[in-house]
Amino acid sequence: MKTHSFDSITLSEMDQVKLMNRTDQKFWFHSDYLPELLEMVKNQYFLLHIDGENKLPYATTYFDTENNRMFAAHHNGKLNRFKIRKRSYVNSGISFLETKFKNNKGRTIKKRIPCASPNGKFTSTESQFIDSHTPFFTRELKPSLGNNFSRLTLVNKNFKERCTIDLDIEFKVTDRIVTLDNLVIVEIKSDGKSTASPLALALRENRIKTSGFSKYCVGRSITDPQLKVNAFKPKLRNIEKVTQTKILI
Repeated sequence: MKTHSFDSITLSEMDQVKLMNRTDQKFWFHSDYLPELLEMVKNQYFLLHIDGENKLPYATTYFDTENNRMFAAHHNGKLNRFKIRKRSYVNSGISFLETKFKNNKGRTIKKRIPCASPNGKFTSTESQFIDSHTPFFTRELKPSLGNNFSRLTLVNKNFKERCTIDLDIEFKVTDRIVTLDNLVIVEIKSDGKSTASPLALALRENRIKTSGFSKYCVGRSITDPQLKVNAFKPKLRNIEKVTQTKILI
């Protein structure tokens, strides 16, 4: 995978395109397509580098209620839904507690604060943050899914768009681990006002269509046999077909 032909950007330079209130487009496909896609857009994007590395590892812990209210809301097609997670940027050792709210206009609103312990109990500050930004109380939340992946981050040279490319995707619940080695997930994030995305155009040229993908919902569906996943089964079968990996329990 050739990434050396991209101009680089630093984390501080990327601050001007945080896009915490945004619209998202998601695409997923077999990793064989990725080298050609990167070659097609190398002149339109910067590639994030941190300490000389551009393929950066992430670790995430998701939280849900005992009766899986956040998972069920997504499964049942409910609008105005939430996700709560702790995410660690492994190389830097920095972690954030994050809330994501998908509203009924299709916008994603993300809020976050630094957190000291990515896996431990919520602090009083973290509890207050969750109470302020979600309808959930920390006393009803428990870790529900672990997720690890590697990420390439592209920034459009017009600074109106950011794209994440996730690889090496792994889900874990207790002693069950499922990996999706051949899967690539691309998310194109913008303020919703810009329509000319070079990466989206390159994907469409390769006949890769936009398709929703929630790492949380997919991960829960393929690691917990007790969950109701009827609405997700067509997508799970497509993922099996694309990755050539058996994932349905």
